[in-house]
Amino acid sequence: MKALSLTHGFSSLTLSLALSLMLGLDSAQAAPDMVVVAYGGAGQKAQDVALFQPFSKADGSKLIQSEYNGEMARIKVMVDTGNVDWDVVQIEGPDLMRGCDEGMYERLDWKVLGRAAELIPDAAQACGSAALVWSVAIAYDRNKLAKAPASWADFWDVKQFPGKRGLRKRAVYNLEFALLADGVKVEDVYKVLATPEGVDRAFAKLGELKPYIQWWEAGAQPAQWLAAGDVVMTSTYSGRIAAAAQGGAPLALVWPGSLYGMDYWAIIKGSKHVDQAKRFIAFANSPEAQVKYVQQIPYGPTNTLAAAQLDSALAQWVPTSAQNLAGALAMNVEFWVDHGEELEERFNAWASK
Repeated sequence: MKALSLTHGFSSLTLSLALSLMLGLDSAQAAPDMVVVAYGGAGQKAQDVALFQPFSKADGSKLIQSEYNGEMARIKVMVDTGNVDWDVVQIEGPDLMRGCDEGMYERLDWKVLGRAAELIPDAAQACGSAALVWSVAIAYDRNKLAKAPASWADFWDVKQFPGKRGLRKRAVYNLEFALLADGVKVEDVYKVLATPEGVDRAFAKLGELKPYIQWWEAGAQPAQWLAAGDVVMTSTYSGRIAAAAQGGAPLALVWPGSLYGMDYWAIIKGSKHVDQAKRFIAFANSPEAQVKYVQQIPYGPTNTLAAAQLDSALAQWVPTSAQNLAGALAMNVEFWVDHGEELEERFNAWASK
């Protein structure tokens, strides 16, 4: 566990946890307080301010933060061995649905949790509650490009825009972007990708760009690489770039062709803090908490009452704003549930060559 011990007030808890692990105590002893795991960086700092600290105060309970890059194998090992030392995890839609089917997460009773009617469609799932609406888009430094890219075709155009590109080291997102770069219309992307010929076409297009790709795995890397000049443009989670731009960085996003979906909060099966975890999820779904979160980092809220409270200056950075949804692609979660494992295996083999 990579527990955060910055200025969150959890340093002593983190130290106690580390010592317990070193002494070989069981997971119940090793994690006396609930452990919430997210993706780190600016997004988790925003969660700390808007969700973690206020929840602990309101609930009169403690929690420990940790971070990861979405490694499902790690969670599966915990569940299979019964050594569950994480409790609540932030997780992507396809991984949530697959894990739910495999019994990796606690099922949620929405009659008890409440607020389901306030949430956007697909936010309330059997094993998860949507934490935010994200978008993956092209980002670039306005001071370093004479002409702004406008599409994934531009992203692939190494003659007009020479230099390295950043892409996440996963099949998901990249196969969609490759087809968009190859001229497939937004509304046809998943129709094409559902065919063997479409998959071959996407990999062939990725192959054209492969010599110029710098692969990112952590969500904080794209903004860092742009700032350092390591890449001329990159795919990225929009909220990271929005937060940097709001802080004065000369970074911009290309919204047409962006791909959006939801991350979820899920409770790992075998958690020792299930009741506390459910109270946390209920707290995170409140409009007050979500408005505070979006004010910290502009991802899309999942509570419709929160969305209605956002001002226009903030809404320009939010993926679910009407102007940003124009020309955007909604992730087909069912497609990735059905085909994700085989496509990720093919991608890993392709990327390693």
